[in-house]
Amino acid sequence: MTASVSQNGNDSEPTYRRVLLKVSGEALMAESGFGIDPSVTSRIARDIKRAVSMGVVVGVVIGGGNIFRGVSLAAKGADRVMADHMGMLATVMNALAMRMALEAIDVPSVVLNALTMPQISESFSQRRLEDHLSEGKVVIFAGGTGNPFFTTDTAAALRASEMKCDALFKGTQVDGIYSADPRSNPDAERYDRISHTEVLNRGLSVMDAAAVSLARDAQIPIVVFSIHEEGGFGEILQGRGRCTTVSD
Repeated sequence: MTASVSQNGNDSEPTYRRVLLKVSGEALMAESGFGIDPSVTSRIARDIKRAVSMGVVVGVVIGGGNIFRGVSLAAKGADRVMADHMGMLATVMNALAMRMALEAIDVPSVVLNALTMPQISESFSQRRLEDHLSEGKVVIFAGGTGNPFFTTDTAAALRASEMKCDALFKGTQVDGIYSADPRSNPDAERYDRISHTEVLNRGLSVMDAAAVSLARDAQIPIVVFSIHEEGGFGEILQGRGRCTTVSD
């Protein structure tokens, strides 16, 4: 799958026309250390609105680590399956918060849930996905893949494949992929471009191996950027800004 690149030299034209934005749950808590900071969801919603105004079709997956991390509980001896289901519930709360932020600025959106929770969200199906996208809505995917042992990174790669996305955008704490954590290692090498295979072979921790492999098999580039810079999403969509592109 190749990016749709503007041929007229107008840098206001987006490089990618259909994207999946993956946001970590930790990014939503800002400086509070826990939960959901409405100022953060509002900022991310504004970035999504800018993308939509460019004509970009946007799907969103949000992790749940700001509320609960199933893998952490499992590491302390809890049942992994039950712990992972608790983590899925955390992603539902984050998805609902993001929908509220989008609706508050008049961006039509819908939550499609891998779990069956009819009182608060629609259940995911490919047909409902296509219907909502055709109506111009931002689709927020909740509940991960609906299965234990799979991360929300893998859910993002799966939903990007189902959406037939041109790219998977991974919003992180730093402005790209580094050979090591640049916050603790000032000598870490930063990559502007790198292949899916190199990410896997070098064990770079931008996404889990299953997610990177799925994106590679679907020929979907992964674009890694800082989620904390307002406007960064739109800048990178227009071929500007600072990021790392993972593509074979």
